[in-house]
Amino acid sequence: MLSFALIGAAGYIAPRHMRAIAAVNGDLKVIFDPKDSVGVIDAHFPDAAFFTEFERFDRHVDKLRRQKNGIDYVSICSPNYLHDAHCRFALRSGADAICEKPLVLDPWNLEGLAEIEVESGRRIFTILQLRLHPAIQALKSRIDASPNNKVNVELTYITSRGKWYHASWKGEENKSGGVATNIGVHFFDMLIHIFGLPSTSVAHLRDPYRAAGFLDCRRASIRWFLSVDKGDLPPGNGKMTHRSIMVDGEEIEFSDGFADLHTRSYEEILAGHGFGLETVRPSIEIVSAFRTAPLQPRIGERHPFVDRYLSQ
Repeated sequence: MLSFALIGAAGYIAPRHMRAIAAVNGDLKVIFDPKDSVGVIDAHFPDAAFFTEFERFDRHVDKLRRQKNGIDYVSICSPNYLHDAHCRFALRSGADAICEKPLVLDPWNLEGLAEIEVESGRRIFTILQLRLHPAIQALKSRIDASPNNKVNVELTYITSRGKWYHASWKGEENKSGGVATNIGVHFFDMLIHIFGLPSTSVAHLRDPYRAAGFLDCRRASIRWFLSVDKGDLPPGNGKMTHRSIMVDGEEIEFSDGFADLHTRSYEEILAGHGFGLETVRPSIEIVSAFRTAPLQPRIGERHPFVDRYLSQ
């Protein structure tokens, strides 16, 4: 049975990792989180050792390794700016890393991780669950099989967040990477996966609540809009989240089907098909450059939602 450690248990995404570990018959042996409001553990791995101090967690993981009972995988659900440090910890501990998105905040952080992969002989994988979504896979197959012409794409993702969001580390750009990174990096990976690498990336809108821009990819011209403001939700939506991809005016439905994608991700990793450092690099390059790019909301390229904020 494969053994796991988990860094970060108190957040939104950690239960999906716990369910995935259980689904692949893994044994979650040890968990670290500086917060102790982690009763969710009882529903999955109540016998896991738990630490609120990283030093004691480190000591326990090292003790297991020296007892020849070491950890095989460290699952990482910590704040974004700590991901690369926790990946390095995993590899130094003799384990592979399974890291939430974004793997790192800037592409140059990947270089050090690549070096420690070589030194340790271990691997770092990231969660790019949209690549495993059936509707996205069907769209990629359709684009791959179509004539080699470009389509027009409009991506809209609005996921409402309360006031807590900006009071937490997620509201600090130097820790989360900002809206485009924190809620958007896996969408950029999805777009690149389907439509090819971008030759142009333009920033149209960037504030603490939303981000928008334009990508000119090999197979598509893409206008995109991301938001954590519930005021951007379409009227009568009735939900706190709105996802939409329009391809040449046709809606691609992918609102459902997310429940088991982390489990699918773990299954792929254990089968030797995980997404590594070079797979994630293009999307990291996009979000990193977006943070400092000059705003150029050119007519014809901008998402229709952008217009309402241009005069503010």
